[in-house]
Amino acid sequence: MRKLLLILFLTASIGLWWRPTDAQLNKAYFFYVGRSFLIDNKYQDAIEVLNILLRADSTAYEGYFLRGIAKYNLDDLLGAEQDFTLAIRQNPVFTIALQYRAITRSRLGNYDDALRDFQEAIDLRPDLPSAYYSRGVTYLLTQQFEKAIEDFSTYIHYDNKVADAFLNRGTCYLYLKDTVRALADFDRGIRTNYFDPNGYNRRGALYMTQKKYDLALSDFNQAIHYDSTFIPAYFNRALVYYSQKQPVQAIENFSRVIELDSTSAQTLFNRALLRTQIGDYNNALEDYNKVVFYSPDNVLVYYNRAGLYTQLGDYEAAIADYTRAIELYPDFANAYLNRSSLRYMLRDREGSINDRKIAEQKIAEYRSKLNDSSFSIYADTSRQFNQLLSFESESSQERSRKITSRNADISLLPLFKFSLITHDTLPKQPPHTPTGYFRYYSAEADSFEKNVDLPYMKWTNSPSDMPPDSLAAINTALSDSLRQGDESWQIYFKRGVVLSLIRQYTSSIASYTTAIDHDPTNPFLYINRSTTQSEMIDFVSSLDNGQQRITIDNDPVNRLKNQSNRVYNYDDAIGDLNRAIELLPDFAYAYYNRANLYCLSGMLSEALEDYTHAIDLNPLFGEAYYNRGLIQIYLKDTHKGCLDMSKAGELGIKEAYKVLKIYGKTDY
Repeated sequence: MRKLLLILFLTASIGLWWRPTDAQLNKAYFFYVGRSFLIDNKYQDAIEVLNILLRADSTAYEGYFLRGIAKYNLDDLLGAEQDFTLAIRQNPVFTIALQYRAITRSRLGNYDDALRDFQEAIDLRPDLPSAYYSRGVTYLLTQQFEKAIEDFSTYIHYDNKVADAFLNRGTCYLYLKDTVRALADFDRGIRTNYFDPNGYNRRGALYMTQKKYDLALSDFNQAIHYDSTFIPAYFNRALVYYSQKQPVQAIENFSRVIELDSTSAQTLFNRALLRTQIGDYNNALEDYNKVVFYSPDNVLVYYNRAGLYTQLGDYEAAIADYTRAIELYPDFANAYLNRSSLRYMLRDREGSINDRKIAEQKIAEYRSKLNDSSFSIYADTSRQFNQLLSFESESSQERSRKITSRNADISLLPLFKFSLITHDTLPKQPPHTPTGYFRYYSAEADSFEKNVDLPYMKWTNSPSDMPPDSLAAINTALSDSLRQGDESWQIYFKRGVVLSLIRQYTSSIASYTTAIDHDPTNPFLYINRSTTQSEMIDFVSSLDNGQQRITIDNDPVNRLKNQSNRVYNYDDAIGDLNRAIELLPDFAYAYYNRANLYCLSGMLSEALEDYTHAIDLNPLFGEAYYNRGLIQIYLKDTHKGCLDMSKAGELGIKEAYKVLKIYGKTDY
């Protein structure tokens, strides 16, 4: 009601100050009301008032500027950029609008244009300190550390009362491995603002890397003293206590993190490990149970909980957990070996011998087929899986295909393949249909599907919804057919599909290979084998990335250092797609799949080319628009990336709107 009365009052005001004869409006009044709403964080009200001003006077650059600020605070970054541009168009020397547009473009990931705006603002007003600070943050986010240091130093020259300037400059020095200057800046930042927990946390993290645990502990204590809800300090303090062999104190700090964030699976996992180490088995078991609830497909939780059950003497429960770990990851040699030992203790000699044989076979398969040590390490019985997880690490099954951007993780939509799924995910429509959300029609794929004749088999990129017992029954029936002498390529292809869904990747690849030996000119056999090879690599890499032991840091600029630099080898999978494209050169999905693998291999130019080719073949290929948009955003061509996202959303890819809304958000 108050809002309605205000609008009525403003409407009446127009009658007082805006006369048709001279079209005069009291612009200062509307400008003042709009600015007041901004101060009160009433952004939508501000936009309504400023719209009245701008409808009356389209040259009122101050109105565009204020409306841009309102949109910025409502996370309408594209709208904010447009309004700042309109303000600058009306007043090309509007320095503060240039600076705000630069910040907006930086949040959108359009760093090149942002830096140009910052430079223009500084050229107009070289004595404007805030422009140097904001540009310094942009340089930091783009890892141009020397330039960021120069800008933060200039800002400090004008204003040495802002702690964040010292902390950010110190972070730049830290990336450049100049720990002396980094420490000096962290000290200065703390002296500038004694009450900011972030300064103590950053300095404490530096001390911790130098193994100066007493100093680190003192800083984390101080951070918590000034902010008792500051999670990073509790987590880091727990790591310090753990390094000093004080597990009880470490557990207390992890417990405080859980009080503040009860769903933190990583913290619960770490506390379970420490509780196990000190013999607090019942509470450790309770923690593992919670992790299973929050992350039910995390193979490491079942593996470690099985070890706890073993110590508790509950061998049946331990065997059940090892079995679950094997279901999630059938090539997990360690789980077979441990289950073998337990079965031997329960006098199941046949099961024990069988598990050990499987484990030895898995180890031999990895070492013979995968030369990369990053794979064979998971079949190595000396491998330990009880290391502390970092706060940012994700459980193995929560990890999706990702390309790591400078300030965001960008997830690709998955590969296409023939899989088993009970609902129709890709309704077909002939290729000449001009409109609609239907997907690409392929006569070859349709013919292949009929030739294989496997119930519920569909061309899809959605996860299978077939129940595990149904998959097991299908696998048993296929095995019976093989034993009865069916040696067709179809039977081996069907078995490859089913084995991949139960994550017996090595056996699945072997089945596809046999099918290819029988029919080497069938492109779909190569496509499915390629997808399974990729899935195997992704699963193993998810375990690898989950084992980093690094310190927590929720500061956006510090997230840069928490990324793995390992690149996995997708050459065999890409080779299969190359062969499929030779056999079926007009099949858009083969180019899409290869583009995904190029992305994961770091070959972004090749990926863009393949996504574009897929779109040329299938103009309704929403997933290709989406993934190409992500790559363009990563390459800082945000405008083209967002245009692709818009097209993807138009074609029914709902994830596109999430990216348009949240991409590039950074705290300034």
